[in-house]
Amino acid sequence: MTNNKSLTGKTAWILGGGSGLGAAAAENLAAQGARVVISGRRVDALDRTVNRIGEAGGNAIAITVDVLDRSQIEAAAQKMGAVDILVYSSGTNVPRRRLTDLNGNDWDRIVDINLNGALHCVQAVLAGMRERGSGTVVVISSWAGWRMEPVAGAAYSATKHALPALCETINIEEGPNGIRATCLMPAETNTEVLDTRANPPSVEARAKMLRAADIGEIIGYVASAPAGVCFNQIVMSPVWNNFYAPRIG
Repeated sequence: MTNNKSLTGKTAWILGGGSGLGAAAAENLAAQGARVVISGRRVDALDRTVNRIGEAGGNAIAITVDVLDRSQIEAAAQKMGAVDILVYSSGTNVPRRRLTDLNGNDWDRIVDINLNGALHCVQAVLAGMRERGSGTVVVISSWAGWRMEPVAGAAYSATKHALPALCETINIEEGPNGIRATCLMPAETNTEVLDTRANPPSVEARAKMLRAADIGEIIGYVASAPAGVCFNQIVMSPVWNNFYAPRIG
């Protein structure tokens, strides 16, 4: 884990920070000296992440936020003050994701969490970043936001394909104001979101996937890059990439 304290004095807000990729990002950013604010719905998960960061010598607090509620997003942003780094890691999917099975309410929920929540969090911090002349936004999309994968389903794929457009819009409109956005598109990663599949992968399959800590390292690298550098998109996968199957041998 990076521990060069290059983010000392910076505040990072991580949505979906209680577990998985968000928690890994929070731990890495805190190890680099950032003051970390983690948000999500599950208080117990947020508390566990805050405790791990504190035990490692980092600075973290939790603010409960349901990204389905824009007023909660705005209230949290006002409470924490200046945000230098925004990481949007909130996301969801459902087991019944084929078009013939997909429920309209499930579609709406996936769109609201994966896409609308990202927009609302960006809008909540953008004015402050613009005023200070700097800011880093990292939005976690997916391999399914880069290439179509049947396992992802229509709603998840649609929202994850939209996130690169959101990030590029930030770069187009706000780059002159010192604000940069990265759309991170990881392939299969061993987190609890895999349990939402109709047929969750085996322990053996999960062992070949990316780890949450791998994503945390990349987010930490992006956040600590020189201010004049923007990683517009990052696509990453495990060396043994299941999406490249069938394999020879």
